[in-house]
Amino acid sequence: MAFLALLLLLSLSSSAAHGYGPGRWINAHATFYGGGDASGTMGGACGYGNLYSQGYGTDTTALSTAMFGSGLSCGACFELRCAGTSSCLPGSILVTATNLCPPNYALPNDNGGWCNPPLRHFDLSQPAFLRIARYQAGIVPVAYRRVSCRRRGGIRFTINGHSYFNLVLVTNVGGAGDVHAVAVKGARTRWQPMSRNWGQNWQSAALLDGQALSFTVTASDRRSVVSRNVAPAGWGFGQTFTGGQFR
Repeated sequence: MAFLALLLLLSLSSSAAHGYGPGRWINAHATFYGGGDASGTMGGACGYGNLYSQGYGTDTTALSTAMFGSGLSCGACFELRCAGTSSCLPGSILVTATNLCPPNYALPNDNGGWCNPPLRHFDLSQPAFLRIARYQAGIVPVAYRRVSCRRRGGIRFTINGHSYFNLVLVTNVGGAGDVHAVAVKGARTRWQPMSRNWGQNWQSAALLDGQALSFTVTASDRRSVVSRNVAPAGWGFGQTFTGGQFR
């Protein structure tokens, strides 16, 4: 009963909120990876796989360890602008966190170990980087802030795994963008919290085969969206279903 009450409270807070607003500007640095077509950015530590088919495109970034939060920051959106160097270009970009920029402790923080803790660093896709700085710069100082994620369509749930191991990849999340809790309900079960396996893959050990599935997604701003019966009773592993969305 306590868990159901929590879900109701979160749902009510979602309907009363007005979205995720932009945060304050913070100093950091940015580099780039993945090649001119960003093909090298596919996959990654968030588990999103093909960023083109998932709708993220080339407006993506890997985050340093200090910002990645062991994967909890996956899906968060940032506005970046280059600052304080002749290599900067005017304007700003909006990017989604889709990967981890791993630390390199063999190199000093100010010469190659750009993603070492406690540094705040963005390893942008090459196309994104080239919209705010010249290629030859390699690394530039930036100012960044958190912003609301704008997505087309609803939150997507891709169900993988097998019976008693339901692994659900949650993508295309608007609002705050970074999912901090997921719950699942089968047609014959109560609401059950899922645990985060890695990136934005959430797991449940319940037997949910043959049941219509509902999901509650809670973001870092504590707003929630409930997608009821988003997967029909005949769902199969490997399928993707679209639910509600943060507004």
